[in-house]
Amino acid sequence: MTDPQFFKSSYSSNGGDCIEVAANLAVSHGIVPVRDSKNPTGPVLNFSAGSFASFTAGVRAGKFGTV
Repeated sequence: MTDPQFFKSSYSSNGGDCIEVAANLAVSHGIVPVRDSKNPTGPVLNFSAGSFASFTAGVRAGKFGTV
């Protein structure tokens, strides 16, 4: 299996409360692993590529408000 290549968003201003995403597995394995950037050896949540795409589309459309 290909190793996930995690990255933080360029919008992350180094505030520490970030997630990292490994989009490199979306096409080949149909999953998008997500982890807490403060704990890179901790648990990883694997979302289906379709679910993650729906989530990011909702964020871009402003469907979740602001935090």
